[in-house]
This record gives sequence, structure tokens and C-alpha cells, in this order.
Amino acid sequence: MYIRVSQKMSNCLVIIPTYNEIENIEKMIRKVFSLPRPFHLLIVDDGSPDGTAAKVKELQQEFTNQIFIEERKGKLGLGTAYIHGFKWALKRNYDYIFEMDCDFSHNPDDLLRLLSACEGNADVAVGSRYVKGGNVSNWDRKRILLSYFASLYVRIILWFNVKDTTAGFKCYRRKVLETINLDTIKFMGYAFQIEMKYTAYKKGFRIVEVPITFVDRVLGTSKMSSKIFKEAFLGVLQMRFKKY
Repeated sequence: MYIRVSQKMSNCLVIIPTYNEIENIEKMIRKVFSLPRPFHLLIVDDGSPDGTAAKVKELQQEFTNQIFIEERKGKLGLGTAYIHGFKWALKRNYDYIFEMDCDFSHNPDDLLRLLSACEGNADVAVGSRYVKGGNVSNWDRKRILLSYFASLYVRIILWFNVKDTTAGFKCYRRKVLETINLDTIKFMGYAFQIEMKYTAYKKGFRIVEVPITFVDRVLGTSKMSSKIFKEAFLGVLQMRFKKY
């Protein structure tokens, strides 16, 4: 029998940025809290007009001291949402801090596998589409090739042996985020994900890729744009010559 009280104490925090995720947010919260290991959730909502934040606050009454919400005004970007969440986590007693999307493109069951990697010898565990056992679902051939060659481009420019460089499903040990100067992280979209991995690598932390199946969102609207792709392409060149 599942006992909710056991969920109240946790050293694991999952950060989920949201904007208009009313179709997914309750299902995601309930799924995370159904896992056999206890996790806390921090929702960073960028002023969703669809009632996402209100739904989170409603669920806080049911899951007391397990869900937290930080509300921001306007769409301030994925990268700034995670930085906000990282700083929030570091002020509290969390040893493992996760990034995850709300749209179920990341399978919440895989939180356990990322945690296991970081409880082992990983400082950063990356949910990877491009290592053996990894896969994507519901993508057309063009999108698969674009994503794969984007990661290849990053590895070539940065001399960086992480196969899924743009992955956004990750677990950090606390010491990684304590060591990185979060105020120097400048990018927002895919480039943010690259910059965080590359900075951890340059700081000497061990990055382990855990194979996952990435599933394209079914409900809600994608936040991807040409601006985000351009930022990633040019941002990699800037990272190559940045001093760490």
C-alpha cells in the first residue's frame, strides 16, 4: 500500500519549468509522487494564462510540503527558469537536483535511473537519446537527423564527448551546482543545456549518459523556435573561446 507520508522527506528535487501546461501538470505531479523513491517538485511557472499555477497550488493542499511553486511574470526563458530553480534548491537541503520537462517527453520512471547513476559514480547524469539503448519516438526522419547532427556539431566544436549534448533530462549532484557560477550561464534554450554540460565538464565533473526513449509531446504546444536554434548554433562558438 502506498503511504503518502513517506514522500514528505526527500533529498531529491525535480525542477519543472512550465508555461501553459494545464493539460499535463496534474498527471505529471501524480506520476512523480507514485514512484517508489521520494521526490519533491519545484514548478517554475512563467505566468501561464491557462491556469497551470492555480492547479499546482490546488495540488499543494493534497501534497503538503512536497510541491513548491515559484511564479515569474512573463516568458523569461528555459535557462533562467532552471537557474532560478537551482538557486532555490541550493538554499535548501537537496543532494540531487533534476531537470525535467512537463510534457512527458521525459518518462518520470527514468528519474530513478538518473538518480541511481548519481548515487554511483556520476556527478551529472544525462538522459540520452544517442547512446546504446537510447531512442526517440514520434519524430520524423528530418527531425531525428537534425537533432543528431546538431549534437555532432557541438562535440566537434567543443571537443566534448557527450553524445546527447542538447538533452534536457538530467540529474546533478549538489556539489556541481555549488561549484558552477550560475550567474555566468547566459543562454536560454538548447544552448543552455549545452552550456551547463560543458561547464560541468570543464570543471572536471564526471558526466554519465543514461539511455532513455524521448517521446514527442502529445498534449500542449511546443516551445521550440528558430531563435532558440540560432542561439544554440552561435552559442557553441562562443563557448569554445570562453575561459572556465
